[in-house]
Amino acid sequence: MDIDLLSRFNAARTGRRPAILITPLDAPGSPQRLVGPSDDMTGDPLADDIARRFRSGKSGIVEHPDGTQLFLTVSVPPPRLVLIGAVHISQALVPMAQIAGFDVVVIDPRTAFATPERFPGGTVLAEWPDDVLGEVALDPYTAVAALTHDPKIDDAPLRAALAAGCFYVGALGSRKTHGKRRDRLLEAGVGTADFDRLDAPIGADIGAASPAEIAVAVLANIIHALRKGPEAAS
Repeated sequence: MDIDLLSRFNAARTGRRPAILITPLDAPGSPQRLVGPSDDMTGDPLADDIARRFRSGKSGIVEHPDGTQLFLTVSVPPPRLVLIGAVHISQALVPMAQIAGFDVVVIDPRTAFATPERFPGGTVLAEWPDDVLGEVALDPYTAVAALTHDPKIDDAPLRAALAAGCFYVGALGSRKTHGKRRDRLLEAGVGTADFDRLDAPIGADIGAASPAEIAVAVLANIIHALRKGPEAAS
């Protein structure tokens, strides 16, 4: 393997940047190449396969239209879920999301709610989101769900998540609440297209009522967006 290519691949892995290393299997000496999700794949015969691999995170063999076989070594960051609000829904959602393979962070400045006792085994930051989102480093492999009903807590991380291209951004609240949220976020500079990516009212429409049921509905849409593409949850 080309040392420079290997260095770039390893740098992508450590920096939470997805990358796929493409290696010809039956053409000894043919060059490898490294691709990222933002690369221009126009006209590339492997474009669809590469897009699917970025969503699934699975490495494997693909066949080029010319009949040659290639191995796609896929490196994607572990999916992360940032929950804004240490509420009852979050208490149910954290263990579910961890079982599903997500790294979970709960952020809430209300110290009476954001406690290790209420979230055993989870990462809880009893801080204002504005103060700690830089540490979390939102990216396209991060989902953000705002669950407090409090604009002072929810709005800033929603704006940050949409700007960072998080694969899922959702917010709790009724349609009336969401209408008011729209006015606030658009006034704060969020574009209409970005706002329309918000999953709100949050979660799959399964008639969820209890906090645990709402947590199931939210996780369903998060997984749908992760595996099917961000537009799937909008």
